[in-house]
Amino acid sequence: MPSASLPGTAALGIALAALATVVWSGSFVTSRALHDSVPPVQQAFWRWLVALAAVAPFGARRAWRQRKAIRGHLGFVLLASLLGVTAYNTLVNQAGLTTPAANMGMIMAASPVLMAVFERASGVRLGARRVGGLLVACAGVVLLIGSGAGGAGFTAGDLWMVAAACCFGAYSGLLRRRPAELGGTAFLFTTFLVGTVLLLPAQGLSVAVQGGFDPTPGTVLPILYVGLASSAIAFFAWNRAIALVGPSRAGVVYYLQPVCVSLLSWALLGERTDWTQSLCMALILGGVVLGATARR
Repeated sequence: MPSASLPGTAALGIALAALATVVWSGSFVTSRALHDSVPPVQQAFWRWLVALAAVAPFGARRAWRQRKAIRGHLGFVLLASLLGVTAYNTLVNQAGLTTPAANMGMIMAASPVLMAVFERASGVRLGARRVGGLLVACAGVVLLIGSGAGGAGFTAGDLWMVAAACCFGAYSGLLRRRPAELGGTAFLFTTFLVGTVLLLPAQGLSVAVQGGFDPTPGTVLPILYVGLASSAIAFFAWNRAIALVGPSRAGVVYYLQPVCVSLLSWALLGERTDWTQSLCMALILGGVVLGATARR
């Protein structure tokens, strides 16, 4: 059970969830910015290779010490790696080919609903206030998508983002069942390693069919960002937040993502924003505050 009974512990968990959410927001903008220069699978592969190198000095030795536990829970590790590493980010990059970054963040904000469903299915009572926060924030997301705010309509890439949201929601729900003997850093390193290995066949096929990409500052620096910040730092913060406050409370904080993505996409990519987005963001933020401050 997440140890969120102490106010300080809950505050730390929410702060870590917010940190991961803000950092991940930049990865949606990066994915969109690279859509015409780096193929989606290659974006994902190099992202996780960079992340693996960043985490290895802290996690490789611990993973080796816990190798018996990892073998004993190999099915769990494989599923977490497939959902959270191999599939999730590849689907996001695929969506970035046709979907504006703001839309990507909006659709991705639906994943906390899945996190709450998974947590409720495991027997955890969410409480009326937290459910209310989820509903208010979800209403803001639905209105944001349905209104076509920012001038972006529904595109084929939105379907890829729906699949990505499902993968991330399932991954976050799965984290709550992480075996106690699998330490956080060792688990992170192992999932990065396994997820990268699972991407190898797709990476080879992508290079053979689509060719590689030019390693310029415009391609390398964004990949370093998503590898170091959006992967190594953000995933560690998110996994720790799940352990402290559980997926439903961390998931409510995750609703901040469409707000951050919309602001970043406007500032960096020139994607238009309007008053409808501001109204929807107010609903999302209100839901975050209501749900994140609810007690169990």
